[in-house]
Amino acid sequence: MHIWNSLDQVPAGFGPCVVTLGNFDGLHLGHQEVLGQVIAVAAARQASAVALTFDPHPAQIHRPDSAPGQIMGLADKLEAMEKLGLDGVLVIPYTLEFAQQSPEEFLRNVFVSTLGASAVVVGHDVRFGRGNVGDLDAMIRLGTQLGFDVIVVDDKGYDRRWSSTWVREALDKGDVETAAQVLGRWHSMSGEIVHGAARGRALGFPTANLSPDAAGSIPADGVYAGWLSDEQQHRWPAAISVGSNPTFEGVSRQVEAFVIGRPKEPVEAFNLYGQHVVVEFVQRLRGMVAYTGPEALIEQMHQDVLDTSSILSADPSVIPSVIRSVIGSEETA
Repeated sequence: MHIWNSLDQVPAGFGPCVVTLGNFDGLHLGHQEVLGQVIAVAAARQASAVALTFDPHPAQIHRPDSAPGQIMGLADKLEAMEKLGLDGVLVIPYTLEFAQQSPEEFLRNVFVSTLGASAVVVGHDVRFGRGNVGDLDAMIRLGTQLGFDVIVVDDKGYDRRWSSTWVREALDKGDVETAAQVLGRWHSMSGEIVHGAARGRALGFPTANLSPDAAGSIPADGVYAGWLSDEQQHRWPAAISVGSNPTFEGVSRQVEAFVIGRPKEPVEAFNLYGQHVVVEFVQRLRGMVAYTGPEALIEQMHQDVLDTSSILSADPSVIPSVIRSVIGSEETA
């Protein structure tokens, strides 16, 4: 898949193509429906299937103090788009200057002159141009003038329309199962594993700590059953903690995963420090609780691991030996 990070990077004379536009934050099922239509129409027309998106999110430019957090990072979004089968993605650097284009200027400069669009696939709620004054009626009218067809994708969903807002609301409540229903996959974060305070190791549960700048929305505080995938394409069941470690009067929020079934020997076989990993959230086990001391916390952590193993169908028999193998380990993440 071609990735262009500016209009100038698109080859001269590119086209014909079938294109859509949007922020595609989370790349939920609604987005996938639109992109699937782009790919199908492009195949029928023997054209290229292209998506247009923006970085940063326009809300971060127009209202930075109230802009929503991003469900997934740009790199993860582009990877997911490639898996869907797109031929190209144009990532436009979004600026106040760019936003001043009228609807006609935007379509003429980007869709026609740069991409050579023969068709544009959009939803009923499409907005574009200065002040978002361009709507579906304007798209159809300007498409007739500028020489491209407009194909409208009907909204689909469960009890409500699929949307990034719905995903964010679910994650804010820790309802990762509803988020997964809207996304069509488990919600995930990705980032580098860094050194933490080593409290988990001291308790017998060494954890892989995600860097504070990891990509993806952090769900509500609590403990989750999920998966951790490393750079070697291993996918491990994991009990994932999100929060500030209230038992130890923590302050900053952290995402850390205790991996179930990690190899015992040699220790170096499971050194995740510095690796870029993906953490997926499957089900919330409980909220974050401040325990009266380490003993009560250790007992609860044993239960969290058992519950995670049950939910993910991991073999519970591996847990006691795994816990013993990592107590006191200094090299394991």
